[in-house]
Amino acid sequence: MSADEVTPPAGTPPAGTAPRHPHAVALQELLRGVAEGSVPVADATESLRRLPFSDLGFARVDHNRSLRQGVVEFVYGPGKTRGQLLAIVEAQLDHDESSVVVTRIGAGDAAAIGALAESRGLKADWRERPGLLVIPRSVPEARGRLLVLTAGTSDLPVAEEAETVASLLGAGVRVIADVGVAGLHRLLEELPEIEQADAIIVVAGMDAALASVVGGLARVPVIACPTSVGYGATFGGLSALLAMLSSCAPGVAVVGIDDGVGAGTVGALIARGR
Repeated sequence: MSADEVTPPAGTPPAGTAPRHPHAVALQELLRGVAEGSVPVADATESLRRLPFSDLGFARVDHNRSLRQGVVEFVYGPGKTRGQLLAIVEAQLDHDESSVVVTRIGAGDAAAIGALAESRGLKADWRERPGLLVIPRSVPEARGRLLVLTAGTSDLPVAEEAETVASLLGAGVRVIADVGVAGLHRLLEELPEIEQADAIIVVAGMDAALASVVGGLARVPVIACPTSVGYGATFGGLSALLAMLSSCAPGVAVVGIDDGVGAGTVGALIARGR
């Protein structure tokens, strides 16, 4: 048999089609098992019961979000005990196929979750600056060009959060730091990148003027992410938020203060396309 005649493995999608979602594949295999009699109805019922979410009493962990929306179930760390964080992550590992993302945690919680991942043969990636821990699983092949611009170096932790989230969702991401309006020549040097991007995230504190400037140059949506960086009358990022909301550039949309998760998610959804 020649190489051109090799039969693809069962379940392989036809050439030219997008790969099927791992959760959808698992569901199809479950239903096929019931139809063939290899999976008892009681076992299938239990699996389907846990498909939408796991009720842990203190949390209902959504296992269907990646299949339903194409994004992961984010775990917001502040306010949760280490035991609660571990229980939520364990439920995700047991009943989900998508990446695990835990935000805004300290090194101690990150080490505990990392040990749990290692016990399952998985690798955890700890990003200390944004307090972000991820366990990558079923990451889509990168598609689209998402550009992340920061006004200053101090905005990088939020930009790193946006970059990591967008990458996990399958967007091709590039971060360019420190191109704020105090030196516009630095931004103009990056015009070719701005022109080639499918979506742009602007991460800025202080006066946040960079969002309007980029919004006036780009032909694609600009997601403005205000940060709490700054002194004087910045009010913990409120002045940056209001400035971005007041932008005269019509292609600028705004997420919350320090919301790298939201910016990265929206940016990836736009950059990847439908």
